[in-house]
Amino acid sequence: MYLADSRSTGSRGTEAAVVPDTRPGRRPAAVPSTVLALGAVSLITDVSSEMVTAVLPLYVVAGLGLSPLGFGLLDGINNGVGALVRLAGGHLADRGGRRHKVVAGLGYGLSALCKPLLLLAHTLPVLGAVLAVDRTGKGLRTAPRDAMISLATEPAHRGRAFGVHRAMDTTGALLGPLVAFAVLRATVDGYDAVFAVSGCVALLGVLVLVLFVPGHITPAGVVQPPEQGRPSLRDALGLLRLPELRRLTLCASVLGLTTVSDSFLYLLLQRAGNLPAHLFPLLPLGTAACFLLLAVPLGALADRVSRRRLFLAGHGALLLGYGLVLSPWHGLPAVIAVLVLHGTFYAATDGVLAAATAAVVPARQQGAGQALVGTGQALARFACSLAFGAAWSLWGGRSALAVTAAALAVSAVVATFVLRGTDETPTTTDEVPA
Repeated sequence: MYLADSRSTGSRGTEAAVVPDTRPGRRPAAVPSTVLALGAVSLITDVSSEMVTAVLPLYVVAGLGLSPLGFGLLDGINNGVGALVRLAGGHLADRGGRRHKVVAGLGYGLSALCKPLLLLAHTLPVLGAVLAVDRTGKGLRTAPRDAMISLATEPAHRGRAFGVHRAMDTTGALLGPLVAFAVLRATVDGYDAVFAVSGCVALLGVLVLVLFVPGHITPAGVVQPPEQGRPSLRDALGLLRLPELRRLTLCASVLGLTTVSDSFLYLLLQRAGNLPAHLFPLLPLGTAACFLLLAVPLGALADRVSRRRLFLAGHGALLLGYGLVLSPWHGLPAVIAVLVLHGTFYAATDGVLAAATAAVVPARQQGAGQALVGTGQALARFACSLAFGAAWSLWGGRSALAVTAAALAVSAVVATFVLRGTDETPTTTDEVPA
């Protein structure tokens, strides 16, 4: 088991530059042990989270009798509240002397404590409040976690490292619905049992983080200037002066405005394919399986070609998926094809966007940089969830998806022009333009 990596941890004082090991026969690890440890934490945590995510749409719509607009509000909370605190999480981690583990641990712990509270949530206000606190935890941990992955990995291998992490994370996403399905089939009070088991698994993830992730990480393969003090909030927001980061944030936000949430897509698939209710928790498995298979190879491909182009190609796969849902082709083969395209979309965008962001953000502000891009994308998806829920209530699910698909096609064209000719050279110093 992994407890600490002496090559990736520094003292509590000044952090020295990392000098690559040039001894004969020695090569820097493409995927450091820190990344594997964080991947294990994400795997366990995602088992817990996806257990809830797999049953939540059906629990809310069928169990509590909420309208699609009500579910859109809850789903928007799922994405939007976390976005509001993501900037705070990234900035606090950077300002604390790169103590990203502390902030990430707070986020993981907060989410773990919320899972048992779902047992008491039987109305929209209470359920919304619990989900808001849970997403607050997710918002706090996401940027520090991605910053630790960026700092621990050589710049040339970040796409692969994020791919490995996302593959491990997705393994949890694959197992979570299976566990939820088994619990629903084996118990009388299925939803309550799912929420209780989910809380126990989440606490295990926090324990793994505490024991096996190092507390301090010095940048791998990055030349560090003398210590410049802790970055301020003004410094964090000043990152938007970086042209490449502005472009990434703009494109991630515009495309996020036309990205239908997973839950809505699965509800549309279930209705189009007339799937039994007890099979609904299995729909995320198709997405997760494809994501798992493609995350590492597509991450490695992004390192060799262009992370931005792959990011855009992933949205092209999502657009094809929307087209299949809207087509007259139904049945199990159509459902499988949509889930494969959905998983390809995530494999080509999730970790790839984080790697692209890491390449243009100074090492001392990786948390804030990841948070800026992630916040823009998450707030855009929050707006999309609210708008899609309202459109579904007014026009029906298929009409709402048709409008969203058209908007995604336009957004993809705009993003292609914005990102054309941009530089993808990794940042090798800790300097920010004045």
